[in-house]
Order: sequence, then structure tokens, then C-alpha cells
Amino acid sequence: MAAGDRIHLRDLRVRAIVGIHPWEREKPQELVINLTLYGDLEKAATTDAIGDTVHYGTLAKAVVAHAQSAGHRLIETLARELARIALEQGAERVVVRIDKPWAVEHAAAASVELERSRADFERLG
Repeated sequence: MAAGDRIHLRDLRVRAIVGIHPWEREKPQELVINLTLYGDLEKAATTDAIGDTVHYGTLAKAVVAHAQSAGHRLIETLARELARIALEQGAERVVVRIDKPWAVEHAAAASVELERSRADFERLG
């Protein structure tokens, strides 16, 4: 892998059911999702072909669709699933950050950030 190669998908805004409180389960709340995908981008840079990289438009649609339909209680669970989706789309390693704006009084957001690789999911199943 070329050192430092990454693709960023920044500030993807999604409305989703997520939370542990009954009122959080009643209507979708805004989440802000950031993904950093690591992998070797040299082939794509050389061939100029979308098939040689992660198609971030396709990834964004998959992330939004999953977040909107998942209905998890924890953003930790959602972050893990989004990591799996990114890895299935071709990333070698991914960092997923989900911000839940105004989840905590006096704070701009509560956030979860996790990092996963393909090997992590092979181990975890």
C-alpha cells in the first residue's frame, strides 16, 4: 500500500432511529458520519478507472440506506456495521466516526470512532 493513501467521506448527514430512550425510538435523529478508507490508490491513479478504487458515491448510498433502516440502540453497533460495508466495498482499513448532535446536554455531539480492517472481521466473524 502506498503510504498515506486514503479516501475521506466527510460529514454525511443521515436521519436514523438510534438511541436507548423510548423518545429516541419514535422519530429519526440526525447523525453525522465520517469515514476514512485506507488502501492502495496507485492502480486507480494510474488507470483512471473507477473499478480500481472504492466508488465513494456507491459507498455513500450504502451507508445512508443502512443507517436509515438499521434502527440500532447504540451508535457503536451502527459504526461497526458501516465499517463492514466500507471494507466490503474494497477498503483495506477504515475509520468510522459517528456524531450524534445534541445527544448530551451542553455538548455539540456525542461521538463514537472505531477503526477496523478486513482481518478484524475475519477474526470476529
